Amino acid sequence: MRLVNREEYSDFLEHQDRVLIEETEVQLARRWKLDSFAPPASYRPEVSTVWSFPDRGDWATHKGNYRGNWSPYIPRNLILRYSAPGEVVLDQMVGSGTTLVECKLLGRNGIGVDVNHDALMVAHNRIDFSHSTLDLDYKPPSIRLYWGDARNLDRVDDETIDLVATHPPYAGIIKYTGKRVPDDLSTLKLEPYLDAMRLVARESFRILKPGKHCAVLIGDTRQHKHYVSISSRVMQQFLDEGFVLREDIIKLQHKMKTTREKWRGSKYDFYLIAHEHLFVFRKPNSGESPSAYKNSVKWWSEIVPPTRKATRRTRTSPQR
Repeated sequence: MRLVNREEYSDFLEHQDRVLIEETEVQLARRWKLDSFAPPASYRPEVSTVWSFPDRGDWATHKGNYRGNWSPYIPRNLILRYSAPGEVVLDQMVGSGTTLVECKLLGRNGIGVDVNHDALMVAHNRIDFSHSTLDLDYKPPSIRLYWGDARNLDRVDDETIDLVATHPPYAGIIKYTGKRVPDDLSTLKLEPYLDAMRLVARESFRILKPGKHCAVLIGDTRQHKHYVSISSRVMQQFLDEGFVLREDIIKLQHKMKTTREKWRGSKYDFYLIAHEHLFVFRKPNSGESPSAYKNSVKWWSEIVPPTRKATRRTRTSPQR
C-alpha cells in the first residue's frame, strides 16, 4: 500500500479533469457547490432486513455516474449502527469514495484503499469539500487514501479498525479497468475470484477489532440462463476465516443498467435479478464461547479450495 495524499491529488487535478472507469468518463469537479449535506428530512435509519432506495441519494458530493458504486444510504446505515463518532471505518475497495464521504459527514475517521489509482482520484475529489457542524466538540475526521490491494493491507495494523464497509466487484460482471490494472479483482473468473475474496476476508479479520463488524455488499449473476450464487460463495469465504454471520440484508435494486438498456420490452424465460445481499459479519471477542451462535458460523467440514494459479499477483501497479 502507498499513501496517496492531497498534494498528489491536487497535482493530478491540475492536469486532468476526468478519468476513465469501465470505459466511462467520470468528470472531476474543480470546486463543489453543495446544496445539502444530509439525506432528506424524511430519511429514517433502516430497521428491517430488506432495504430499498428508489432514490439512490444525491446529497453532498454523491453522484451515480460511477458505475457499480453503492447508494450512500447503505454506508450511512452501516456507519450509524455499527460505529461511533471518532472511530475508524475502512473500505478496502473504495471506488468513488461513497463510504468516505459518509465518514466525513458523520464524524468517523476513514481509510480507503483501491487497486485503481484513477478511482482514488475520484474518491479524493468526492471528499474535497468543506463541512462543519454546530457541535462545539466536533473534530474534523481524518480521511486517508491508499493505493493498494485489498488482499494485502500492509499499512493497516492488527485490530485497529472499528468497522469494515465495502462493496467488492461481483467477479467479472463489471470490468472496471480492463487489462490496465493486473490486480483488479473484477478481471477474474469466478473460482480465482473466490480465492481472492478468501484473502480479502482474512485481511478484514486481521485488521478488525474483536467484537466489531465487517459489512460486504455482493450480488449474483446468471450463466446460460441459470442462477450463479456469487453471494453465498463469498459468504463462505468470510465464515471460513472465522467471522460470525450477524445479518443477511436483502437490498433491492432500482434503475439498473441492464434494466434500462436490455430488459425493457423483451421477454425471457427467467426472472430479472433485482436484489443483492448485504452480509454483516462479526469478529468474535477474544475467548468468546461459540456455542451461542453455533448456527451462524461455518457449518461445513471442508471446502475444496479454488484453483490459485490464476490469482498470482503482479506488482507492477500499486507500490506495496
